[in-house]
Amino acid sequence: MLSEPSMTDAHPNPPLKTITIVGGGTAGWMAAALLSRLTLGAYTIRLIESEEIGTIGVGEATIPAIRTFNGPAGIDEFEMVRATQATFKLGIELRNWGAPGDSYIHGFGKIGQDLYWLHCHQFWLKERAAGRAKHLDHYALNTLAARMNRFAMPDPSNPQSPIADIDYAYHFDASLFARFLRGRAEAAGVERIEGRIVAANRRGSDGFLDHVVLADGRTVDGDLFIDCSGMRGLLIGEAMGVGYEDWSQWLLCDRALAVPSARGRGPLTPYTRSIAHGAGWQWRIPLQHRTGNGHVYSSRFMSDDEAATTLLANLDTPALGDPRPVRFRPGKRTRAWEKNVVALGLAGGFLEPLESTSIHLIQTGLLRLLALFPGRGFHAADMAEYNRQTDFEYRDVRDFIIAHYKVTLREDTPFWQYCRHMEVPDSLAERIELFRSSARFFMHGKAELFREESWVQVLLGQGLDAQYDPMVDMIPEAQTAAFLSDVEEVIAEVASGLPTHEAFIARHCQAPPLQG
Repeated sequence: MLSEPSMTDAHPNPPLKTITIVGGGTAGWMAAALLSRLTLGAYTIRLIESEEIGTIGVGEATIPAIRTFNGPAGIDEFEMVRATQATFKLGIELRNWGAPGDSYIHGFGKIGQDLYWLHCHQFWLKERAAGRAKHLDHYALNTLAARMNRFAMPDPSNPQSPIADIDYAYHFDASLFARFLRGRAEAAGVERIEGRIVAANRRGSDGFLDHVVLADGRTVDGDLFIDCSGMRGLLIGEAMGVGYEDWSQWLLCDRALAVPSARGRGPLTPYTRSIAHGAGWQWRIPLQHRTGNGHVYSSRFMSDDEAATTLLANLDTPALGDPRPVRFRPGKRTRAWEKNVVALGLAGGFLEPLESTSIHLIQTGLLRLLALFPGRGFHAADMAEYNRQTDFEYRDVRDFIIAHYKVTLREDTPFWQYCRHMEVPDSLAERIELFRSSARFFMHGKAELFREESWVQVLLGQGLDAQYDPMVDMIPEAQTAAFLSDVEEVIAEVASGLPTHEAFIARHCQAPPLQG
C-alpha cells in the first residue's frame, strides 16, 4: 500500500526564508549588498554587527576581478571611487624581494605580444642573456605606465594597440567601502541589527545553527548563517567546531601593524608598493585623502617594537596615528561551509595581503555561494562542492604568495635564510622547476586566480634563473631582436601618451573633501 505524499515529498528542498549575516566590515556588507540585489527580494536578509567591535580593514588594495563584483552589485565605478577616496591600481611594485635594492612591478594585463605561439617573455630571456634587453617592466603597458604614474581605462575599440589590454583595480578606504555598501544594502531592504553576540545555539536534532543570542538577551534566528565575524570565527569555529589548517611552516609572518599617513605631495602613484624588510614587508597604498601603510612581519624573527620602529622610519609622509596591531595565523578552515553556516573573509581563512587577495576571496566565496545556493534541504553534495572549490582556491593563492618568499637571492637575515631554503608544497616546487627549465607555465585549472603573466613577472622579478623555450632558437636572432625592440618602442609610445593618474582622477572621479 502506497503512503500519502508528505510535504517533504512534494517539496524536497523548499526555499530558504531568512539569511542572517554575522559581522559587518567589508565581508559582511559585501555579502549584504550582493545578496540583496541578486536574490530579488525573495529572502529576508539581516546583518548583525556591534559598534563595540572594530574591523581589521587592512584590505585597501584590490585586484582586477573586483570589477566583476561591481556589475552584479549594481555599483557605478566612478561613484564608488568618489565615495571611498579611491585611486586606481595597475599593479604592485615589489622592492628588495629578490635582493636588496631590486625592484620590479607585478602588473595586471598582458606582457607585450606573442610571436607565433611563443610568449613575449621567452624572447626577453634570450635578449637579456645577450645584453640587449631592458628591464622586463618596459615590455608591458601596465608596468611601464605605473612607472610613469600614468593611467587610462582600456580602449577595446582599438584592439591593435596595447591600450586595449590595460587592466586595473582600485585602492580604497576599506571603512568607507563598507559604509558605501551598507547604504546600498539597507536601501535594498537589508535590516541591520546592532548588538554583540554572546552565544550561538545549535539544534539538538541535527546540529544546525538555530539562533544567536545578543548581549541584551535578544535572539536572532535564520535558515542560512553567513559568518563574517573575522578571525575569531564565531560561528564556523566556536559554534560549529570546524578546525583550522595552519600554514605557518611556509608563511612565517603572523603579525601586522597598520597606520595611515598624510597624503603625499608627489605624484599619485597608480600602484601598491611592497617593500621587503628584514623579517617581513611593508605596504604603501595611495588614496586620494591619505596613504595607507602597514608592516607585516614574523614575531619569531622580529619584536613588536622593532617592527613599529621599522614601519615608522620608512613612511614617506607623517603618520596620522599610532600603529594598530593585528595578530593572525596563516591558513584556512578545513571546511568553509558546515551545515547551515558559511564562512566568508577572515572567518574562513587568512592569507597575508601581499597580493591583495583578501577582498577577492570574499567575492569569490559569495559568487560560489550563489552558484550553489541551498534550499532548506541543505544537500551534502552542494556543500562538498563549495568546500572543494574553496580549498583549491586558497591553496592556489597560498602557493603564489609562498613563491615570493622562496624564490629569492636574499640570505642577509635569519628570516630570509629560512625562506630561501625551506621546503615548499609539491604543487609549487613542481611549478618552479618547470619554469626554471624552460620558462613555461601551465594552468592547473580554470579556477586559478593568478595567470601566466603574474607568475612570469613574479618568478623573473624575484631572480629565478630560468632558461628560455628552446623553440625560440628556430627564429633568426635578428628577427628576435627586432621583434622585442618593436614591442618596447610601442609600449613606451603608448604609455607616454596616457594622462597622469592624478589628472585622470581629477577629470572623472575626484572625491569631495571628507566631512569632520
